[in-house]
Amino acid sequence: MRPEIETVDHVLTGERSKVLDFIELMKPELTGLSVLTALCGFYLATEGPMNVFVFLWTALGTVMVGGGAGALNQYAERSYDALMKRTERRPLPSGRLSPGTVLAFGVMLSLGGITLLLLMVNLLTALLGGVTLLSYLFLYTPLKRITHYSTLIGGIPGALPPVMGWSAAGKGIDEGAILLFAILFFWQMPHFLSLAWMYRKDYARAEYKMLSVIDTDGSRTGHHCLFHSVALLPASIGLTIAGITGFAYLGLAVFLGFGFILYSLSFARSSKKMDDPHRSRLTLSSRKLFFASLVYLPVLMIGMVIDKL
Repeated sequence: MRPEIETVDHVLTGERSKVLDFIELMKPELTGLSVLTALCGFYLATEGPMNVFVFLWTALGTVMVGGGAGALNQYAERSYDALMKRTERRPLPSGRLSPGTVLAFGVMLSLGGITLLLLMVNLLTALLGGVTLLSYLFLYTPLKRITHYSTLIGGIPGALPPVMGWSAAGKGIDEGAILLFAILFFWQMPHFLSLAWMYRKDYARAEYKMLSVIDTDGSRTGHHCLFHSVALLPASIGLTIAGITGFAYLGLAVFLGFGFILYSLSFARSSKKMDDPHRSRLTLSSRKLFFASLVYLPVLMIGMVIDKL
């Protein structure tokens, strides 16, 4: 291969790597979840023909706000990410991107997203996007090093995207918005607490005050997971009671809800059996609960959409 071709290939490879780094800054898994729930909220709130343009602007604005929040979160936690095996290869702790670059990227992306929602969607959706951004960065992020209640507080910005979608379709903060918020809020607790239990050593290394760090036998973590899984069931059923979804969705919500409760119950019961020197049973239960949470929410959301078709 000629030297100039090799140089071009090297440059292109480097550019592709940079693009992937910026995508990683946006926490695509969390941002993707936010977009999915926002668009589901939009669809459920739509009466009559859907405004496709507002639908797409809502999706783009949610991506920008969520991605900007993810980048700014990584900027704020860059020194702690370097201490955790799960996060040490992120663009900032690994040195692939500079702090200044990440800060500028996060600010421009998040403010651009809020501006887009304001101009192309409506004021309420933009305000909800701003609350999501600010509560995530200035409440949840710093509180992770102060109190284990940060997970509960972090549930607020995590549960707002479907409300953003609901308001983007022209609805206000009514019972539908409250129910969607409740579903996301209650779902997040077993999801993140089971994840935090699996990575408790990492969180302890970075001195995060997570419940999984201070709850050495897992009993409190298990009880929290079970409580919120049980609370999730009436919240999900509430959509049918409110007349937003039909009986097909109701059957799915009951089936998924009881299944999720069983996984949480298994985790809670495993926390009482700490005679296993390697805690393998508890870790396995937390892993199963985490993956159950990954199945629960997308299937429930898809069920909402199909039920309305």
